[in-house]
Amino acid sequence: MIQTETTPNPDSLKFLSEKTLSSIGTEEFKKEKENEIKIPFIKELLNIKGVELVLLSEKFLSVKKTKDVSWNELKPMVISHLNEYFEKNDEPILRKSEKIEKNSNTDNETVNKILEVLDTKIRPAVARDGGDIKFISFDNGVVKVQLQGSCSGCPSSLMTLKQGVQNLLKHYVKEVNTVEAVQ
Repeated sequence: MIQTETTPNPDSLKFLSEKTLSSIGTEEFKKEKENEIKIPFIKELLNIKGVELVLLSEKFLSVKKTKDVSWNELKPMVISHLNEYFEKNDEPILRKSEKIEKNSNTDNETVNKILEVLDTKIRPAVARDGGDIKFISFDNGVVKVQLQGSCSGCPSSLMTLKQGVQNLLKHYVKEVNTVEAVQ
């Protein structure tokens, strides 16, 4: 059964599943990069009118919509698409064979501390709002991250970034001075 939850972003909705949607972590897919996507479920979802972005996580999927479509018309189509997938398939939508290449910038002790704080303290909170945070880089005290899913383009994301993410990282990792979001 699929349940939905609102997110702080009015253009984004979180679809919760009892079944595992991704066994490889959280991945984001954007309509503008649709031709690079090989996963049929994601391509079909992005082809639904009004779907702009899809974030797939272990037990939820977030959909960000365009302003010209209402949730009343879009929500049943997304739920139907998910239910149809699981009627025909037993395995997660994202699994090992679908693994997307990850940025491996983990050879540095400070970066490892940053990643640990992101994974244990920040990512679970951001996931509750239907989003994710992706580490991009660390250089000269500046951590660059990418907010994904419901968090990308959310009116409160800058506040989340500065008051939440930056404060936590500065507290746990003394080398961090500031946090910036990249697109």
